[in-house]
Amino acid sequence: MFLGTHNPRLDDKGRVILPAKFREGLAEGIVITKGQERCLYVFPEAEFTRIAESLQQAPMSSKTARAYSRVFFASAHDEVPDKQGRVTIPPRLREYAGLDRELTVIGASNRVEIWNTPTWDEYLEASEEAFADIEEGDLPEGL
Repeated sequence: MFLGTHNPRLDDKGRVILPAKFREGLAEGIVITKGQERCLYVFPEAEFTRIAESLQQAPMSSKTARAYSRVFFASAHDEVPDKQGRVTIPPRLREYAGLDRELTVIGASNRVEIWNTPTWDEYLEASEEAFADIEEGDLPEGL
């Protein structure tokens, strides 16, 4: 499980050093793809495979599922982190997420998310109020 918030920097070659506490879970290989709210999702290969299998179960007649799958898979980039825990973020993904030098990398349970720091700060500020006001019944049972 990936937890916490970190602030690594993007180097001149478009690489980011993954936070040390995330490296073990990502060492076997990762898939980076477009995420919602203009962030990037970073999945361990096994989790990406599980999600892919789930998406493949959606009916071909579902326009939403087709559209989501096309973007999700067409923008995916697989890689194995180097010995320093660095991964390269392709230019098209950096552009999508508006990434510059300052990044915010968060643990989001089964995945890691990479955000442009100002975008993350704006998202968090807007979301914390709604988070504080969530009532019982708004979340899955048991939460």
